Amino acid sequence: MYILSVESTCDETAVAITRDGREVLADVISSQADMHALYGGVVPEIASRSHVEVISRLADEAVSRAGIKKSEIGAVAVSYAPGLIGAVLVGVNFAKSAALALGVPLVPVHHIKGHIAANYIAFPELEPPFLCLAISGGNTMLVDVRSYTDMRVMGATRDDAAGECFDKTARVLGLGYPGGKPVDDLSRGGCDTAYKLPRAHVEGHPYDMSFSGLKTAVINIVHTAEQKGEEINRADLAASFSAAVSDSLVPRTMECLRELGYDKVAAAGGVAANSRIRSDFEKAAKAAGVKLFVPPLRLCGDNGAMIGCQGYYEYLAGARGDSSLNAYATMEL
Repeated sequence: MYILSVESTCDETAVAITRDGREVLADVISSQADMHALYGGVVPEIASRSHVEVISRLADEAVSRAGIKKSEIGAVAVSYAPGLIGAVLVGVNFAKSAALALGVPLVPVHHIKGHIAANYIAFPELEPPFLCLAISGGNTMLVDVRSYTDMRVMGATRDDAAGECFDKTARVLGLGYPGGKPVDDLSRGGCDTAYKLPRAHVEGHPYDMSFSGLKTAVINIVHTAEQKGEEINRADLAASFSAAVSDSLVPRTMECLRELGYDKVAAAGGVAANSRIRSDFEKAAKAAGVKLFVPPLRLCGDNGAMIGCQGYYEYLAGARGDSSLNAYATMEL
């Protein structure tokens, strides 16, 4: 079954053609990163308008690259929550129009479920149940993937997402936007114990996380040094920050995995591209004797293929949308 899938929840417009939830025939992405870098972060109105400008062209390009006819498309899947409301609306409205024009079912997909499904593309052998750490610019949560569509949140951040902290740290270090890769690159040449940074714990909720204190600590270190006219070692601070984020994520994930009794653990989302987190996960999984699944870098960020993959399993489970389908800025998993 061929699925046309649409992703527009933030600053990437993506359209893909997938087959049977595991095979990617085409995945076309238009990034707005350079545009938003001028402002130090995503400007929602600009993001929405940019999606409008390119989405139709990307859909035509995806079909052309896949080498199929539009009449062969069996369903249209779309990420309808969570995300920037204006941006999500563009994708939802385009998907509704495409499904109507093609005369095929419309399948709504939760954005985080899409990120988790990116692992199915990279690892055809992976099947539920397993535990997944979903880490991105707007979300950080531990998800018990009990089936392809039945999932339970075991723990989540109480405030900032890990990805947001990377962006704010990059900004205060003068690295620009988006911040994940620049911070990662800078940290490789630094000492991860040079700066003492907090690792927050939520009493009574061992799998919940908090990153606002870590973000504030980094900002205070930089601002205090500026006021005193002192130099900071940017590489050391980036390395110490990356270690603090990883220390907040990996041990919690492994402890939750032990509680669930699974022998498979995965990571998903843009922050899963971070080299320190990937390395710490590999060491922890090896020590615990469990299988680790982390998508290649191209599947960590937002893309249409992951929506098509999850859309296939949502379709099999009977999920359908119609002309009343709306977009949502927030939605429980």
